[in-house]
Amino acid sequence: MAGAASLRVWADEADETDDELDQAALARLDHEFETAPPAKIVRWAVDTFGSRICLSASMADAVLIDIATQVDPEIEVVFLDTQYHFPETLETLERVRQRYDLNLRVLRPDVPLDDLWQTDVDGCCALRKVAQMDRALEGKLAWMSGLRRSESPTRARARIVARDLRGLVKVNPLATWTDLDVAGYVADHDVIVNPLVDEGYASIGCWPCTRKVSSGEDSRSGRWAGTDKLECGLHL
Repeated sequence: MAGAASLRVWADEADETDDELDQAALARLDHEFETAPPAKIVRWAVDTFGSRICLSASMADAVLIDIATQVDPEIEVVFLDTQYHFPETLETLERVRQRYDLNLRVLRPDVPLDDLWQTDVDGCCALRKVAQMDRALEGKLAWMSGLRRSESPTRARARIVARDLRGLVKVNPLATWTDLDVAGYVADHDVIVNPLVDEGYASIGCWPCTRKVSSGEDSRSGRWAGTDKLECGLHL
């Protein structure tokens, strides 16, 4: 009974915390965090949401994981296995898991491989990414990602903390970082990077819909090249 009572108290406290974070409060935090280091933003998120926050990682690099696990080694890291990842991405996932002894949750769709990406790219992303993220966020109040404004024009106005389309609090601790900031952190902290990055894949998704980036293109121009699709639906 004591355990059940504790769970009820936690649920009540979590609901109260969530209620306190109205749009005005989130806007104030977003402004405050504009010049804050990512570790401070992660600390606020972990202190505020506890086990009801997770970190979504694509395994292009482990920069945010490196920062977040220093704040909370037990933070839940979510990886969406679309079943179409490059082998290098899955190898990077395993290397990162071992280095940080991650509290890792891998989600994949319970459907066979198909060619939906050839006929309905939005439907493919909805099934293999967005639906799995929805599963990962069941029971959560917030989540974090490594989204950065410098990645593409569609992300140029991304907020550091705001509500997502689900009504959850979305935290982007690296939003203000440039490519140079990331490269500097990688070098200074010996962070694991997906080897495809050095081969010219500036943004890494599923192999059928990802190509190398040419000089002068933004980092996400290699995603869904030849279509008018710019985002998978997880963030925007």
